[in-house]
Amino acid sequence: MTDPWVALQPDTDRAERVRMLRRAHSAFTSAGTVARPVRSVVADSWRRSARARVSPEGTARVELVDGDLGAYRAQHPLARVMPLFRELTGTFAMDGEHLLAVCDAHGRLLWVEGHAATRARAGRMNFVPGARWAESAMGTNAPGTAVTVDRPVQVFAAEHFSRPVQPWTCAAAPVHDPHTGRLLGAVDITGGDRLAEPMSLAFVQAVARAAESQLALDRRPSSRETVELYALGRDEALLVAHGRKTRLSRRHSELAVLLARHPEGLTGDQLLLGLYEDESMSPVTLRAELSRLRGLLGAELLASRPYRFTVPVDADFLLAERRLAAGSVSGALSAYNGPLLPLSQAPEVARLRHLLERALRDALIERADPQLLADWAYSPWGGDDLDVWQALVAATRPGTPEHAAARSRQRELDAEQAGL
Repeated sequence: MTDPWVALQPDTDRAERVRMLRRAHSAFTSAGTVARPVRSVVADSWRRSARARVSPEGTARVELVDGDLGAYRAQHPLARVMPLFRELTGTFAMDGEHLLAVCDAHGRLLWVEGHAATRARAGRMNFVPGARWAESAMGTNAPGTAVTVDRPVQVFAAEHFSRPVQPWTCAAAPVHDPHTGRLLGAVDITGGDRLAEPMSLAFVQAVARAAESQLALDRRPSSRETVELYALGRDEALLVAHGRKTRLSRRHSELAVLLARHPEGLTGDQLLLGLYEDESMSPVTLRAELSRLRGLLGAELLASRPYRFTVPVDADFLLAERRLAAGSVSGALSAYNGPLLPLSQAPEVARLRHLLERALRDALIERADPQLLADWAYSPWGGDDLDVWQALVAATRPGTPEHAAARSRQRELDAEQAGL
């Protein structure tokens, strides 16, 4: 059984495969039809690229430069495993005239290293640090597609959606935070046809797994014990304490969010008002939930009178709030993995969710950065946000594919609202 994520099997005629892919790519870009030999992972990616109005002739846009790039890389979790990436891939990249590339979860290249002549050639298509290679910006490519589908993937020749990239072959694998499962980015090997082997995909997968293992072992020491809470984009929060991950129920998630937001503690009456729309809800119900939560986490982590965590809580939604308050809109957006407990109807959770979402999207609209706006607009939670799509139309240059795509989506949303 063949692996659908591998571009070529060992006995494939590469020259014939290139010709077939070029014909298939031409048919898709002209008529929207996908020929049978195209792998399903590539066909699906081509369709996503077309929906995002990616130009087949496009080149990547450089988003982060100089100080901004350096500051962003320094605080990114993958900076801690760059020495490992270099150690594992250095000889492979230099001897094979390949490149090592590492991107964040948004498809922005943070590091591009390797053979000097290959790096110079790649620079002509803006395969450089700071450039945006997300699938929604550059179409099918290994690092961008790997973070889109959250799977290791190999892309060969005319499988790339952008024609300037079609002389290249690349293989990339996503890297996750081993403590939370959150996608951090991807590690990629890019080069010529010699990379079109199953071995290169297996190699980059092994590199990604090694990085996750090091991240698991190499936690930064802290002078204080903390609890980590991840509640953005999750219906059920993830709490990490004493090195142990606990998936909380929806009600326990709501309790943890409110207690994290109020480190000074909350009384039982305050928690009742924050959690229940029905003001007649019995305090006995709340005490039972708190007792179960204490049993789950350990009595040493949860105190009463008032109810509070006994150690500091590092919560993802609090991090987004802090970055936004400091004026770091891009930093806040990188921390924002979706609405806070999106299915929760607890009054105080809903209020916090609305406040953070409104503050972040208003900051994005005010900043008017087309790439930051696009990150929100093309996210699962931003697809129907008419105000952001209008801002994206205003921020993009008329005549560009990005402007056309944003304008088309704005018109669709306008028509949907007019039909209500």
